[in-house]
Amino acid sequence: MLDPGQLRLLALIERHGSLTGAAHALGLSPAAVTQQVTRAERHWGVPLVLRGPRGATLTAAGALLARHGRVIDQQLDQATAGLAALLGHLSLRLRVGAFQAAALHLLPPALTALRHQHPDADVSVEDLLSERGMEEIAAGRLDLAVIASWAALPDPRPEVTVHPLLIDPMVVVLPDDHPLAARHPRDTPLHLEELRGESWVTILAGHAAREQFDGATADAGFTPKIRFQTASYAVAQALVGTGIGVALVSRLALIHAPGTTHRELAHPQLHRRLHAVTATETSLTPLVDIFLTLLRDVAEDIATTWTAL
Repeated sequence: MLDPGQLRLLALIERHGSLTGAAHALGLSPAAVTQQVTRAERHWGVPLVLRGPRGATLTAAGALLARHGRVIDQQLDQATAGLAALLGHLSLRLRVGAFQAAALHLLPPALTALRHQHPDADVSVEDLLSERGMEEIAAGRLDLAVIASWAALPDPRPEVTVHPLLIDPMVVVLPDDHPLAARHPRDTPLHLEELRGESWVTILAGHAAREQFDGATADAGFTPKIRFQTASYAVAQALVGTGIGVALVSRLALIHAPGTTHRELAHPQLHRRLHAVTATETSLTPLVDIFLTLLRDVAEDIATTWTAL
């Protein structure tokens, strides 16, 4: 079986003009190099190296093989340089995906802190539907994804790891002149049953948030009168501001739209969970772990602020 190391050895002997010089280049003893030459000559069945008082030269057969050894050396040098360049690029790269509310409220403080710590970081951010987060990480298209779940997450794929970030409570958004807003000061939560007669602005059917809403209203004993459906909590809040109805919105997604106010839910205490998703295997991008720590810090600050209100 061909040993590429033999070809490299012959190229080094040719370059240095001696077995000793080749030995130094390889970090071996001259005796070890002599043994390798003997094995190579036995393998090829012809003399390859001529030893003399002034060093070593190659035979015609040895010179032919050495030419291929030089190609192997060049390829190794290119591979080494290429890998170093790749690792250098990956050490600065961070590709993040997040759904809208996380992109608005979780990412900016973490990205600002990252920029101060690593001003050369090559960061990209893209809008991401939560249900695509695990897939994007498993496929290697993103380094970190922030996703939300309204029910138990499916078992994560073995290629990804899920990190809890934040419990995001659902709150009721009301027109600011709504009678319930007057009867319930800001620190007084509402029961979902109190809203049975209201018109609702809801998330579109088929979304996990809508499934949670439908289940909660069924448990509360009523079928909601749905006036408008949207995929956006921001749109829902803007419509509530017109007086068209009320909405159930994630606290993180609150935009305090003109003409609106909000109240906590006393029962049931609905929520969604926010998670960060990363690759399970050791990442070649060290910024992933750094950014994950920053996200956890931001999430903890947000939760502390909510508790203090």
